[in-house]
Amino acid sequence: MNEHIEALPVLIKRIYEIVGELESRFKRPFTPDGHLVGSIGEVLASYRYGLTLLPASAEIHDAKSPDGRLIQIKATQGKSVALRAEPDHLIVLQIQKDGSATEIFNGPGCLVWNACGRMQKNGQRPIGLSKLRQL
Repeated sequence: MNEHIEALPVLIKRIYEIVGELESRFKRPFTPDGHLVGSIGEVLASYRYGLTLLPASAEIHDAKSPDGRLIQIKATQGKSVALRAEPDHLIVLQIQKDGSATEIFNGPGCLVWNACGRMQKNGQRPIGLSKLRQL
């Protein structure tokens, strides 16, 4: 697994180089999002924190910690994330174009759930990264 995780920043950087070329050629945003960024965050968090990933698309939680806590992992390139339900524990990573990731939040899910905005039409409650940093 180590050789795979060590290759991840290089591969992510290549994705963003391709995105940059697409944006330059077509004058449109080609922001990687959704499952791609989420999966990158899950893999990075599992390695960084020694987590065991649950099956893909598991409800609410994405991983289990060595001490048995259930963890939801959120990754973003933007300025916010959104939750559908209150996780036991939450890790939020901001993915950089160079393939690195910055930890924005790592703590009890109830703190974030209680600070989230109102439920949106899509069933998610948003919260900004600046607010997460304060928590």
